[in-house]
Amino acid sequence: MNRTLSRPHDRTGQDGGLTRVSFSPPADRRSALDRAHRGDVVGALGRVSSLDTEPRRSWRRRLATLAAVMGPGVVVLVADNDAGGVATYAQIGQNDGLRFLWLLVVLAAALWVNQEMVGRLGAVTGAGHARLIYERFGRRWGAFALGDLLVVNFLIVVTEFIGVAFGLGYFGVSKYISVPLAALVLIGLPATGSFRRWERAVCVFVALSLVAVPLVVIALVGTTVAPWQLFFHQSNVIDKRITARWLAYERADTTIGTVLFALGAVAVLVACALAFDGTALHGAFVNAGTVADDLRRQAGPWAGALFAVVLLNGSVLGAGAVTLSASYAIGDVTGTKHSLHRSWRDAPRFYGSYTVLVILAAAIVLIPGAPLGVVTTGVQALAGVLLPSALVFLVLLCNDREVLGPWTNPRWLNVIAGAVVAAFLVLSGLLVIATLFPDLALGWSVIAISEAAAAALGALAGLRLGDGGTGPSPRSPTSDSWWTMPPIESLRPPAASRSRTLSLILLRGYLVLAVIAVVVKVVRLMMGA
Repeated sequence: MNRTLSRPHDRTGQDGGLTRVSFSPPADRRSALDRAHRGDVVGALGRVSSLDTEPRRSWRRRLATLAAVMGPGVVVLVADNDAGGVATYAQIGQNDGLRFLWLLVVLAAALWVNQEMVGRLGAVTGAGHARLIYERFGRRWGAFALGDLLVVNFLIVVTEFIGVAFGLGYFGVSKYISVPLAALVLIGLPATGSFRRWERAVCVFVALSLVAVPLVVIALVGTTVAPWQLFFHQSNVIDKRITARWLAYERADTTIGTVLFALGAVAVLVACALAFDGTALHGAFVNAGTVADDLRRQAGPWAGALFAVVLLNGSVLGAGAVTLSASYAIGDVTGTKHSLHRSWRDAPRFYGSYTVLVILAAAIVLIPGAPLGVVTTGVQALAGVLLPSALVFLVLLCNDREVLGPWTNPRWLNVIAGAVVAAFLVLSGLLVIATLFPDLALGWSVIAISEAAAAALGALAGLRLGDGGTGPSPRSPTSDSWWTMPPIESLRPPAASRSRTLSLILLRGYLVLAVIAVVVKVVRLMMGA
């Protein structure tokens, strides 16, 4: 076996303590903040040794490796079909039929692009998304990014508990029972101190997500992208100890997750479109809870029950992933232990922040008379308008050769990523204009939106799209497949750029305006205006 040895490093067991000293290939010498992030890849369906450098020549070995590595991409993308996502797809299907089905294909492609980039960042750098932003853009921009994440994540977890209330409410369970019960389940899932046990439990929810597919058959018979996904995926790749050595398998994991996301989203949208087309319920969407009852009346009891199960399952899976992304980010920024390989006693701040977020979100949903449907829609819109800022940082990091070396974005990916950023800015711009300036002429709206898109793209203007990024010339990825980021403290700072800084400031100002617009819109909806 052709094995490259390097300096020894400490490896930790599940208790976080030192177990032995061993030699490992360079791919395991990442800039890990938590020592528990180093060692063997341990997944729900297998294990891969950190010392394993053998090529995978047979399909049997390749599939076994994929089974061990697979997890972060599937979880983050299936979790995207959460309470807000299911409600949005149901609303589009019930109110607009199949008119926007094509948009799900476009969104699935955009999701894959985003998640491939963060998965690559995690595997190559060993540093979480929040930590990289702090180190490469400074504490001010890091604080902005972390603040956005924590606020939006908290609100998204609130919507997940709303989904739990609606889902079990279909079966006659009071929200005062279902929401606390779901909170206890969520707190218990990661508290075992074992990444493998957590991932196996999550795999059950992933499998249950496929129950949405029969909805299409039953119907025949009778927002999608959010900042939390970037932070969760990158940190979960690191926590699972996936390195650049296994990057091809992580890309396959992301692809499988994208397919599962698309299947679930299309199933819900098509089921609602076919069930309500030509009926009095077409265009009568109220919230996800009423959709289950409407499906029962139009397509039968099993249709309503299946939708309720899909909503409940997506809510629990989404709440767990969203909350973990916040806890991972807090650990990145504070430098404290933040790994599912550790026990509660060994990482109290990691599990404590997770628990507090779950309890507070659940408490808000239990407030009597809260407009749950409006809150869900508003939170999805808020996540959407804040997404362009997160994507700009993502693209800049993926073009920083100090960080990714030979793994920086190729030119074609930069072009696609820039188009995705511009598209989301245009969509959020339309919401801002329509909310704050409803009487503004169309021409001025186009100008304002174009300027906002230009601000984001201006932040990316320093990229040398012809060669895939900035920084020292890399070596070939083929001959340097073990390359990982050096210790983050040793990296040269990014080159100063006034135009990029100004563009980021303008983008931040625009996003503040967009957040105000969303809040105004939600308040108007609550007041019935």
